[in-house]
Amino acid sequence: MRLQFNEAKAAQAAARLLKLRGGQMSYLKLIKLLYFVDREALLRWGRPVTTDRYVSMDNGPVVSKICNLIREEPRPGTPTVWYSLISRPENYEVSLLQDPPPDDELSIIEERLIDEMFMRFGSKSRWELVDLSHRLPEWKDPQGSAIPFNYADILRAENKSEQEITETVQELEEIGAVEVFTFRRA
Repeated sequence: MRLQFNEAKAAQAAARLLKLRGGQMSYLKLIKLLYFVDREALLRWGRPVTTDRYVSMDNGPVVSKICNLIREEPRPGTPTVWYSLISRPENYEVSLLQDPPPDDELSIIEERLIDEMFMRFGSKSRWELVDLSHRLPEWKDPQGSAIPFNYADILRAENKSEQEITETVQELEEIGAVEVFTFRRA
């Protein structure tokens, strides 16, 4: 069981990063920053911010559903929260569409973490972020393909004990089960 992807929360996290950057940035850089936010949240608190899935791609680890939202055209007539906040890419850049963006899906500590990760990595170019992400131990060179990895892989790469990994994964599975049960009952 995995956490259910929360598009609104992911879009708000991305919008916050875009706001911090002045409203526009390379979508590759945005994807990298969101991955760094999720990774740090998982290591600190045992849960990610975006609730996305991860894959190793040629340019490093990727938040895969967000990457798909950016790069794939939405189905006609299917409204997405993402595109109410963030533009379609133009010349590999995305822009903030609402200023100020909503933030009701993000907790205060998540907002602070996003701000912290932007302070740490926001001045780096997209290619510097790609190079940094290639040094992360959970990244595997997919040689032109994509290799999925999960929360346990990140925790293991940062030398968390097997007990810590098991407890974190079990807690995330319980949260995921509650989300599915709540979603089905609604």
